[in-house]
Amino acid sequence: MTSFVPAANPATHGLLVDDDQLYLRTLQRSLARQGLETVTASDTPSALLLARQQPPAFALIDLKLGAESGLTLIQPLRALREDMRILLVTGYASIATAVEAIKLGADDYLPKPATVQMILRALGEDDDGPADDGELEPPDAMTPISRLQWEHIQQAMHETGGNVSAAARLLGMHRRSLQRKLAKRPSPGA
Repeated sequence: MTSFVPAANPATHGLLVDDDQLYLRTLQRSLARQGLETVTASDTPSALLLARQQPPAFALIDLKLGAESGLTLIQPLRALREDMRILLVTGYASIATAVEAIKLGADDYLPKPATVQMILRALGEDDDGPADDGELEPPDAMTPISRLQWEHIQQAMHETGGNVSAAARLLGMHRRSLQRKLAKRPSPGA
């Protein structure tokens, strides 16, 4: 699904790429309240088509787009417009994917759900004024231990090329225990 919203000011025109339609629509409305007009796409071909039609000033890309990876969009988008701010967002953050995103040319890496204030700061648009209506603002809290554990596991999986047995050895746990933990992926908000 794609939507086109012509930008009145090219400096405020952005591209949002996410397969979560509810999050995508909510984020688009919240950014519009801040004066940022965006187009949306839910997959990489649609995102590239929209970006080629009107290269955006910024792109906010989800890491996981169904079976695709948002990482594959970074270099083609950068080739379209060198000064584009590229932000990668994910509900399954890990140090390994953050490093990979930055190496590929992303300007920033944000945990999902990324709040409007976080996005504005990453875009350099935040004036540190009052927050918007708070529609996407989560309560202030530390990262849950289940999320930290999941990120640590994902880093081990990345370092071992996805080999569950090798990752289990690296983590010092039984392979079946690791498989159970992998099957219980925490929700993006956790």
